Amino acid sequence: MSPTLVIMAGGLGTRFGGDKQLIPVGPGGETFLDLAITDAAESGIHEVVIVARTNLDALLRQHLETQDHSASSIRIAHQDSFGPARSKPWGTGHAVLCAAAESSGSLVVLNADDYYGTGGSALAAEGLSGDDEERAVLVAYELERTLSPDGLVSRGVCELEGGHLVGLVETHGIRKVGGQIHAEDPPGRLDPVTPVSMNLWGLPRRVLDQLDRQWSDFHSANSDDKDIEFLLPEAIEQQRARGLVIVDVVRSGESWMGITNPEDLAVARRAFAGGL
Repeated sequence: MSPTLVIMAGGLGTRFGGDKQLIPVGPGGETFLDLAITDAAESGIHEVVIVARTNLDALLRQHLETQDHSASSIRIAHQDSFGPARSKPWGTGHAVLCAAAESSGSLVVLNADDYYGTGGSALAAEGLSGDDEERAVLVAYELERTLSPDGLVSRGVCELEGGHLVGLVETHGIRKVGGQIHAEDPPGRLDPVTPVSMNLWGLPRRVLDQLDRQWSDFHSANSDDKDIEFLLPEAIEQQRARGLVIVDVVRSGESWMGITNPEDLAVARRAFAGGL
């Protein structure tokens, strides 16, 4: 059975200044969300769950009707209606659990405001093939193919052994200067093809079941905190460190693009106007 595509679209877009999930980027009014659905359908993944806020539901449905997604079965899950109420979303780990409640199988998970090129969902799905419930998949991108032309970025640098993830190093202040890529924290020079995580995962059901237990513990300890988030990468790293999951890293040769600030939108639109 093919996995379900989960698109995390529940963010508030604070730094962008609005709901960037529905900002047109492509020449036909496509959002990154639309491009992800189409790419997944072309890879044989036709079940889609979009995790969004309740107050975004009407606009999201209205937008989806403007695009041809006839090859996909799309459901919308409301993150703010799943579990304890809070004005700020509980984070990406919680969003995945919201989607997992809508599906009985494995999931391919990605962000609504990121563009992963073509074939990313297929790489995650292929890595999930078979009955090994102890293996998750992280699709990694070459660092140079994720850099912003405007300013510094942070990336999760993958540490690998034999193709398996053994650590994610949050690396900040990354930029390209004079043909070389440098980071401020931890300081140093980085290889352009260094694999980095852009939050594209393939997750078997066993990992999701464990994620549910982690969420229960997390919420019990942080129920009164209005800002702390239950983050998917941190939760998976905890499972990996405890020997509960092996994370296979597969590399994409595509370029990644994200929208965090308004300046990023202009860059993305220029890229699509030029045919990428």
